[in-house]
Amino acid sequence: MPDRPGDQWDRRVANGLAFLRRRLAGDYEVDEFGFDPELTDAVFHPLLRLLYRDWFRTEVSGVEHVPVHGPALVVGNHSGTVALDALILSAALHDKHPAHRYLRLLGADLVFRMPVVSEIARKTGGTVACNPDAERLLSGGDLVGVFPEGFKGIGKLYADRYKLQRFGRGGFVSAALRTGTPIVPVAIVGGEEIYPMLADIKPLARLLKLPYFPVTPTFPWLGPLGMVPLPSKWLIQFCPPIPTAHLTDSADDPLVVFNLADQVRETIQQTLHSLLERRPDPFGP
Repeated sequence: MPDRPGDQWDRRVANGLAFLRRRLAGDYEVDEFGFDPELTDAVFHPLLRLLYRDWFRTEVSGVEHVPVHGPALVVGNHSGTVALDALILSAALHDKHPAHRYLRLLGADLVFRMPVVSEIARKTGGTVACNPDAERLLSGGDLVGVFPEGFKGIGKLYADRYKLQRFGRGGFVSAALRTGTPIVPVAIVGGEEIYPMLADIKPLARLLKLPYFPVTPTFPWLGPLGMVPLPSKWLIQFCPPIPTAHLTDSADDPLVVFNLADQVRETIQQTLHSLLERRPDPFGP
């Protein structure tokens, strides 16, 4: 029997009330890191879905390279002045992956020192970017997302867009090697244009204890409106996984770690070039 016009809304209201009752009663589960799958599915992913699907018109390819089950370390380029790319990646992967897997993001210490932001990061599955936490998640069979460029990636000037910054000391590689986890490089095009960073006011950044203080075409000139991201066209491509199971005894070998990190970096850089050729207009359809 087909639904009557009001049935769908009745179900939504009933589901919403049931959700609120469970939250108020504490009838939900979080893991040892604070990850709350129910809240992520009900609140955060729907909001991010509006961004990646409707505002950024995101196209995702290569998701078949992400394992259906078991651990993998997803390594991406970082950009955008504000780290929306990590959130967009996690939501898009969850929606597009046949097993709807969650991506457990590793974030900088600053993220977990900020009120509200730290709580949201924990609730959505994030944790501090350190090898012990990464290895625990990988050993538990999770997908872990890392952005080795860190603040150097998201805080670079627009003139340096899509030029990968240094990957640090390759700590992410060591975590993968110790757990025998495959590394899945991912290239993200679109994040560089949402807040084009024209300048960095370093004295103000030091005063506010921030890694940088951006000047964009809309911020700080338009105040809060300057925080609205520009509607750039996004392309996300997952690359074939790089196996590490045969290198578990080399987790502490600096040469092996450096070479593998360099391989991941070069894979992402070349994929970025390819995606940019596919997307000549940053604000096209």
